[in-house]
Amino acid sequence: MDSNEMRMVKQRAARRVLLAAACTGFVVSSFLVLAPSAAQAWDYPYCIKGDYYQSGTGDCSFDTYQQCLATASGRRAYCDANPFYRFEEDDSGAYPDVHRRKRRR
Repeated sequence: MDSNEMRMVKQRAARRVLLAAACTGFVVSSFLVLAPSAAQAWDYPYCIKGDYYQSGTGDCSFDTYQQCLATASGRRAYCDANPFYRFEEDDSGAYPDVHRRKRRR
């Protein structure tokens, strides 16, 4: 092999290493961005609870009470408000079956 061929072989090897490093970095960063954090479980207002859920809070991944009810339908499960979710003070969505009186100012 002459020096020109050696240089081309080294360049190809360097390109392969660089491409592999770039692909690895892309995959790792994708997992970091797309992986849900543990705190996200507390960001939803409704939880499904029942036989399938061992923790006391159940699976708190529902935006609406209706979503939770649809998931619980036909199973030994029920829906409840997430005890760790902060509802707005005037939000009656926490317990939709409870009728509240409006405060007079």
